[in-house]
Amino acid sequence: MLKELCRRTFPRSLWVYHTNTGGCNGCDIEIVNVLTPYYDAERFGIKLVASPRHADVLLVAGPVTRQVEPALKRLYEAVPGPKLVFAIGSCAIGGNIWFDTYHVRGGVGEVIPVNYYIPGCPPRPEAILYGVAVALGLAQKKVERRVAVQQFLQQIEAGSPVRGEDRA
Repeated sequence: MLKELCRRTFPRSLWVYHTNTGGCNGCDIEIVNVLTPYYDAERFGIKLVASPRHADVLLVAGPVTRQVEPALKRLYEAVPGPKLVFAIGSCAIGGNIWFDTYHVRGGVGEVIPVNYYIPGCPPRPEAILYGVAVALGLAQKKVERRVAVQQFLQQIEAGSPVRGEDRA
């Protein structure tokens, strides 16, 4: 449903605004690398903009520090709707090594709603492009393992013996 909504809402291009909320800049380097001519994200219609008021998408990297939290909320409100939020990297997803420290609020999802998560520390440029392409409906998901994992967990909860081939 979200993929079809994205396809209808953003039919031609995505204008992205990139922000860091307190990380080590590893993910930032990879995001900027995606936007260089080597990876050529503009072939998919992905363009970096300088103002959040012109953006359709927020690319957020890094854990959300308590100092940056109010600014991130204002940034999210400045992006006109409809909008998408991508959490790029392990820090943006859950805080990574700064999880549950005194100065970090947590992942981006703790502060603003996130539509898509792209894992990695840092994620490779190909993974970032693939995540955006899946969101736009330009590429299919490679693996659907949710059902297999749920069946595995149900077997464990039921106390039934688990064979080696059932774990895959």
